[in-house]
Amino acid sequence: MPSRGSSKPRPSGATPANGADTPPTVEGTHFAPSLLYAAARQYYVEEATQAQVASRLGTSRATVSRLLSEARRQGIVRIEVVPPSHRTNDGLADQVAATLGLDRVYLSASLPAVSSARPIEDVMGSLLAPAVSRALKAVGLLPGDVLLVSSGRTIYEVARQQLLRLPGVLVAPTVGGNDQPEEWYQTNEITRLMANGIGGRAMYLFAPTLPGPELYETLRADPAIQRVLHLWPQARCVLLGVGAPPLLRSQLPQFVPTMSTSLREAVGDVCSRFYDRKGQPIDFPGNDRLIAVELADLKKIPVSIAVAVGHDKVAPIIAGARAGYFNQLVTDPLTAEQILASS
Repeated sequence: MPSRGSSKPRPSGATPANGADTPPTVEGTHFAPSLLYAAARQYYVEEATQAQVASRLGTSRATVSRLLSEARRQGIVRIEVVPPSHRTNDGLADQVAATLGLDRVYLSASLPAVSSARPIEDVMGSLLAPAVSRALKAVGLLPGDVLLVSSGRTIYEVARQQLLRLPGVLVAPTVGGNDQPEEWYQTNEITRLMANGIGGRAMYLFAPTLPGPELYETLRADPAIQRVLHLWPQARCVLLGVGAPPLLRSQLPQFVPTMSTSLREAVGDVCSRFYDRKGQPIDFPGNDRLIAVELADLKKIPVSIAVAVGHDKVAPIIAGARAGYFNQLVTDPLTAEQILASS
């Protein structure tokens, strides 16, 4: 490299950026920051070759190489190397879809590690919402189409976020729940949030999840209840939360009979319908009075999107997918990797 003030040959017709024969320098550095930036922008942003950058700046390719190295050293150029386990990987999504027999898997950004200072629920919705929006966009819902939503903490947190706008879409719950104290089991609340978030119209189900025998017959005959129940077979899409094994959960809907021995075999649930590791439905006392979409009817909905993350959801995701209760999945990369390791 020529010393300051010395002359050096340059390509015919080329004019240095500063009008002199040598790149400008500043005190304490070899090259001026403006020159480092110019070289880096042309090479990395404009995708010019080193030879083209050299011609434009009136210098040699060897000097351009040193300019780029110095730009990286000073932080003008920042290169990020992302470990494979931390990147959103289309190949990982495709592999999970093939393993579970799903039509499509959408991966969210990686969720942070769980801590007492910042529970996963505080960030889960915002990180999953973009992937849920991508899934909904691919469905192509039109005004008048029916979108069903289930209860559960994951769907509740997603419903609180800004989602893809779907004006005119009817949003209805898949299960009763107006007798539940927690907002994530209040399906009308989730329906309201989801409808507001997408610009749709909410259709409410004013019924408990598991009414008594007499109330059940009354509710089934009520015109307001019938309006929602008649939407279930018309649905084009359903968003489902996937429940962890019921007897291992810290919170459950009040109607679940935790003392029932049959629930010991339950690996998870969708729409408050429990199933075992083979995906077979599990009955419990009063199960025949549930105000909820039947598992068999979920299979008839064209697009059923499960939304679930976490190690405790791996087994229920695998069983539910292989049983055909949903045909798409939104999850995070870590849960996707755990699904592959467990399959």
